This record gives sequence, C-alpha cells and structure tokens, in this order.
Amino acid sequence: MDYSIGDLSKQTGVKVPTIRYYEKEGLLDAPLRTEGNQRRYRETDLDRLGFIKHCRDLGLPMPAIRDLIELSQHPDKTCEQADQIAATQLESVRQRIAHLKKLEAELERIAASCCGDHTVTECNVLKAFGDHSLCGNEH
Repeated sequence: MDYSIGDLSKQTGVKVPTIRYYEKEGLLDAPLRTEGNQRRYRETDLDRLGFIKHCRDLGLPMPAIRDLIELSQHPDKTCEQADQIAATQLESVRQRIAHLKKLEAELERIAASCCGDHTVTECNVLKAFGDHSLCGNEH
C-alpha cells in the first residue's frame, strides 16, 4: 500500500511541513514520485514517521533520533548506544522536572505574598517579579 503525504500526516498527526523537513534532514527516505510528481510513501515510511514522532514526543533531540535510526539499520549491534541515549534523555527530563518544581515553589510563594487588596504600588507580586518601575519605584 502507498500513501500520500496527506495520508501520512493524518495517520501520524505529523504536519505536512514537518514531514518534508524530516525528509530534508534525512530522517525519512526520499519518497517515490508519481508521474505527476506527487510524493508516495510506503508502509515502512509510515512506521518510521511514527517512530520519529514518538521520539519527538519523548523530547529526544534530532541527533539522538538520527543515531537511533542509524542504529536500527544494524540489527547485529549491541543496544548499548540506544540505552545511553535513553539514559541521557531521562536525566535531561529529571533536570527539567527539578527546575519546574523550583519554579512552582517560587510562584506559590509569590502568589501567596499578595491578597489582591493592595494598590499596584504596594503589590507584592509585582515587587517579587522585580519590575519596580511598574510599582512606581525607580531602579
């Protein structure tokens, strides 16, 4: 079975310009072309695009996805590189979560510092955000 670029987009949820970008970047093979020069994709392309989308959903950077695709072309290799890519991404996600938790705590502190009945000049939220000019204070 073959698919148009629109079919691929509908089935995977990946936008057409993104599919073209993945082709340009070499993550997807160049598609077959009809006599009218329309792109035609195979089942393997659909599978590859699904793989790329899932990797992107997990936050993997393009070089890591490229490495995983390259690795998949060598089924006899060990999976050490794939494991390392996953471990690196997991550490990156954990760091972002820790950062977001700090942001959450700071925003909770800021939100709790003001009850909304002060004037803008006395607003603890604006003061906490550090925009003293909005509060009527000079820097």
